[in-house]
Amino acid sequence: MVSDGRPPRTPPRPPQSRAHRLQRLRGEGLKPPVQGQDGAGPTPNAVVDCGWGRLLFAQTFEAADPLVEALRAEGPDRRDIAFYVRKPHVLLASAPQELFLDPSDTFRLELATYQSSRRQPRGFTVRRLTSVLDAEAINDIYAKRNMVPAPPEFLWSRRDDRTLTYFVAEDTTTGRVIGTVTGVNHMRAFADPECGSSLWCLAVDPQATQPGVGEALVRRLAEHFGTQGLAYMDLSVMHDNEQAIALYEKLGFRRVAFFGVKRKNPINEALFVGPTDDHDLNPYARIIVNEARRRGIHTEIVDAEGGLFRLNWGGRTVRCRESLSELTSAVALSICDDKRMTRRIVEAAGVRVPERIDPDDPSAIDAGLEAHGSLVVKPARGEQGQGVAVGLKTMGEVQTALTRARRICSQVLIEEQVQGEDLRLVVIDYKVVACALRRPPRVVGDGRSSLRTLIEHQSRRRAAATDGESTIPMDSETDRTLAEAGYKLDDVAPDGVEIMVRKAANLHLGGTIHDVTEEVHPALIRAAVAAARAIDIPVTGIDLMVKSPREADYAFIEANERPGLANHEPQPTAERFVDLLFPLSAPTSARTAPRTEA
Repeated sequence: MVSDGRPPRTPPRPPQSRAHRLQRLRGEGLKPPVQGQDGAGPTPNAVVDCGWGRLLFAQTFEAADPLVEALRAEGPDRRDIAFYVRKPHVLLASAPQELFLDPSDTFRLELATYQSSRRQPRGFTVRRLTSVLDAEAINDIYAKRNMVPAPPEFLWSRRDDRTLTYFVAEDTTTGRVIGTVTGVNHMRAFADPECGSSLWCLAVDPQATQPGVGEALVRRLAEHFGTQGLAYMDLSVMHDNEQAIALYEKLGFRRVAFFGVKRKNPINEALFVGPTDDHDLNPYARIIVNEARRRGIHTEIVDAEGGLFRLNWGGRTVRCRESLSELTSAVALSICDDKRMTRRIVEAAGVRVPERIDPDDPSAIDAGLEAHGSLVVKPARGEQGQGVAVGLKTMGEVQTALTRARRICSQVLIEEQVQGEDLRLVVIDYKVVACALRRPPRVVGDGRSSLRTLIEHQSRRRAAATDGESTIPMDSETDRTLAEAGYKLDDVAPDGVEIMVRKAANLHLGGTIHDVTEEVHPALIRAAVAAARAIDIPVTGIDLMVKSPREADYAFIEANERPGLANHEPQPTAERFVDLLFPLSAPTSARTAPRTEA
């Protein structure tokens, strides 16, 4: 296996007989299959613990009852899967109140005829799990993808396991893990007479900029199992996951008639309760509704398109629009709505704000450019980054940005551009519960594709990761940012070169978000809480420009009255929001735990 983690291109192997495969595996020290009535058979009642839950290989259970009992042994907050169920109707009839048929399709890749790719990964490598940090990074990606976590210590303890195989994709520039996949060797798991294998937990960090990460992980696992002489690799994918299915079909997978069965537990609820009235909610409303329903709080969707819903519990009713609730006063809302007023209010509370420049005074603009080097223009009212221009260095750029901003709002602001990174702090009940760096969208050149193609690919990935909430516009601001880097949309960037395509770090415009809650300097926490108290707003997203989240230097940018809580997983933003609305609905342990003020 090559040292850089890239699989070599190999010609297709001639099909091997079952006898050849078994002989090879015996030569590697594996016990032969348990003998059954037909001469050979798998280990009975085979179960493999994967950390996030167990795989129960249904074909190894002689009857439905023992399989039902095995499923009943599912641990708390785990997701067990009975796989290869050939007669799901029989199994479900044994426990119809406890089990349900998983709405997923099973796909199979025949490894003997699999064709590897000549195209090597660009900007990342694929390798085995090699450290505890890798295990923690895998779990972080699971959280971002709303997958059931596996304890990092479990993943690390299985690093040399011959049954479970973990591959990760590593960014060659940052060393950050940006994707992961798990493989199960059925021959080693339960002496599978069919010499099969399966793929699980394919996940790519939604912030990753490199194309082809998922494909590279699938290919690497297929080639790994192919070298072990296994016959096929199966996987289970949700029936409506069109993007994933398109990838698998491209690689040569075909559908096979096997089924999965799971328990009716809170983790699986969305899969077995049937259609609900929240399917049109955006992620920012849905994360709150899901948390409320998990606690038994009655939810009513008032207007899905607008993210408006009503929560009722214990005789108390609260209406919300995403994270904006009736607890936020109209006065606080109006302060956040007018960025000029927001500046004045928080500055009076001792929070540092950037220098403001009169947009109607050309001499003041010239002086600002000379003093600060670059300026920021934004509408006094507006959201989702519309009309915001960053890094303006000439009078012409400023005037063009002013014209564009005034289309959003007649009143505009010009401020000094404070150098650094955009830090969002979510403040709920005057306590900071999540902190994240927001970074402008970037693409990484591959030496083949135009920047237009790379931006379109990255935009599709951001849209898929956010239910369509985040895309990268192709507009004059994108053109200006590329031109400053010396490129046009139809240029091809060199392999491995990272290019910023917009300067504003707004998530709705393709930006990415990176959790830094555990490393934020206390001075930044105090500034965020002070700003929230000055506005007198119980839930807000405070944006600061910082040199580093670990340092005390900052400048206040703005306060958002409706922060997107779904952007901050794995931090418990939705939980703390529902705690604020319905304190007694929180678990007893959470209500009685000591609370630390910022």
